[in-house]
Amino acid sequence: MLLPALRLVGWLALLSLGLPALAAPPPQAFSARYHLQVDGWPDADIRHRLSHDGGTWQSEMRTELPGAWGREWGRFRVAEDRVRALHYAAGYSLLGIQRGYSLDRRELGALPDRQSALVALARRAIGDACSRDCPLHYRDHRGREAVLRYRVLGRDALSLPLGRFERVRVALTEPGEAGKRLVLDLDARRPGLLLALEYHRDGQRRSRLTLTALAEP
Repeated sequence: MLLPALRLVGWLALLSLGLPALAAPPPQAFSARYHLQVDGWPDADIRHRLSHDGGTWQSEMRTELPGAWGREWGRFRVAEDRVRALHYAAGYSLLGIQRGYSLDRRELGALPDRQSALVALARRAIGDACSRDCPLHYRDHRGREAVLRYRVLGRDALSLPLGRFERVRVALTEPGEAGKRLVLDLDARRPGLLLALEYHRDGQRRSRLTLTALAEP
């Protein structure tokens, strides 16, 4: 179960942008919990925390299962209406076998990391809707440059057990993978907060993530 869960976490975090956000709200600190359902695997929970420390922000996602865990953490700054990544780290453990990754500012260069992703994408989507495929350039967990494409599908209200939210719906695809698509419901007021997520492959929904808890300082 860990690997599919972490793959979804990775997809969430791959949304890093090197583009400015236009007329977008500033980040807001929060702690959230998501429930993840993956076809053929037991359900899992993912914890997501966005916090502020001085002039920088920290975004962290983690999931834990018996005998396995995964964590991604990124530090960034919002300056001149841009999200600038400062540091990224990730660690995974499966049956006692562990792997870790780390990228500093020099290795990141001008491209954001995976964890400053959701904030950057949300601010871009909220402030400047892209109705056609727009490129997203980022560095993956190994520091390699990669690209995804996103499209804003619309903006409306979404009712959840936690309350009513204003959402921005975004579709994400990978070049050369026409049969795969990720649909994100982003909170229009809290950049970085996910309301829901669906992963589609070959025309069928394979995974679903939903917001189940939210706390703000």
